[in-house]
Formats: sequence, structure tokens, C-alpha cells
Amino acid sequence: MSKKILLVDDDPDLIEMYLPYLQKHGYDVKAAYNTSEAKEIFPDFDPDVVFCDLVMEHFDSGFVLCHWMNRQPKREKRWVVMFTSTGHETGYRFSTQTKEEKSWINADDYLDKPIAPRDLLQYVEEKVLPFLAQK
Repeated sequence: MSKKILLVDDDPDLIEMYLPYLQKHGYDVKAAYNTSEAKEIFPDFDPDVVFCDLVMEHFDSGFVLCHWMNRQPKREKRWVVMFTSTGHETGYRFSTQTKEEKSWINADDYLDKPIAPRDLLQYVEEKVLPFLAQK
């Protein structure tokens, strides 16, 4: 059974770059272009991993969505990544090195975007799959 990935980003160009690439490599991938779509797709799709943009409808949409996802069933079996270019734009870097930082951003990890599709795939295979195999 292929792993399910939910991409949440209001940038259609990024979705169109990542979605087919991940599908080509055997992943079941769905996309949401805002928080409302993500909340509609999430329960039935039940993703193994979620890449969630930080700034969508509002500057904190990703934080709010990740907080909502963390309250959904099976949270311990899901990997959530805050996926944003905010660091490039503001110079501020998020971190998930401590439990407190993970709790603050409501995610397991943080990635700067853009990221090359092959690097995103490598991230999934080297970091996410080992986590999922333990669950």
C-alpha cells in the first residue's frame, strides 16, 4: 500500500511541481490550495504525511491548520511538516529541535521552500518513511 501525502499550499505552481513527481514515485498524493480544502480532504484521505504552507489565507493559516490536524485521530501515526518560504522573506528561521518548538509550530519538522522535487522525495524516503515504519 502506497503512503499518502497531502500537499497544502496556495501556490498552484508548487503543487503542480511536486504532485506528479511524488505520484510518479509511487505515492498517493492529494492537494489542497487553502485551509478549507485541506479540512475537507483530510478526514477521508487520512494522510501519512502532510506538507503545509505557513502563509495562505492569513499569515498564520498553516499554524492554525496544523493545530487542527494535531487534534484529529491517529496524530501519533502522522508526520506533519511546516513548509514555507517565510524564512527567506523575513530572515526568521523556525526550528523543531526541541519538544517546545515542535509544540509551538504544531509540526514534526520545518522545511524551507522552494525545495527541488527530488530533494522533497529524498526527505520523505530518508526522514518520513523511517518514522512511519515505527508506527
